[in-house]
Amino acid sequence: MVGQGVLRECLRDALVRKVVCIGRAPLDQQDPKLVQVVRADLFDLSGAEDQLRDVDACFYCLGVSSAGLSEQAYRRLTYDLTVSVASTLVRLNSGMTFVYVSGAGTDSTERGKTMWARVKGATENALLRMPFKAAYMLRPGVILPMDGIKSKTRSYRVLYNVLGPLLRMVHRLSPGSMTTTRQLGLAMLHLARAGAAVVILDGRAINEVA
Repeated sequence: MVGQGVLRECLRDALVRKVVCIGRAPLDQQDPKLVQVVRADLFDLSGAEDQLRDVDACFYCLGVSSAGLSEQAYRRLTYDLTVSVASTLVRLNSGMTFVYVSGAGTDSTERGKTMWARVKGATENALLRMPFKAAYMLRPGVILPMDGIKSKTRSYRVLYNVLGPLLRMVHRLSPGSMTTTRQLGLAMLHLARAGAAVVILDGRAINEVA
């Protein structure tokens, strides 16, 4: 859902010349600016390196729910995969900006009781240690889908269908309490171009940057 929103804003932005989208399956949409790289194994980007050398930023939106996963399995898909991709990118071009979608409640100490929060915290810390031009960690809470975008998670789709009008009202009355797929995309583009005074942005900071 987040990736759909970020991709939409990138393709709509007149200053973006090219968008390289890496995923396990091809996207349905086509656009003159869109270059698709399909890899069955995202741990191995060796065949895509030529497409990645000249990018200015990586907007890392891949993620899974921790529900039903052991810490080892969740860590492989959250920490190991993210660090693997980031290590390839920083080797190819350390002048890029890396923007990572984390989550509200992430544990930077890596010592808390909540498994997913520890793993996310470890992932953030690893990314911040890498020698990118800049790295930013986004910690949104509730994310409202906009522009016809839908979550791939069934429980989230049901929640949005039932509570959508209420959530949108809360968002208008208290903008810092949640963000939208559109605001996430706009915030990422701004961070790539102009940066920010802080490297970890909560929902309110994301909306202000957007």
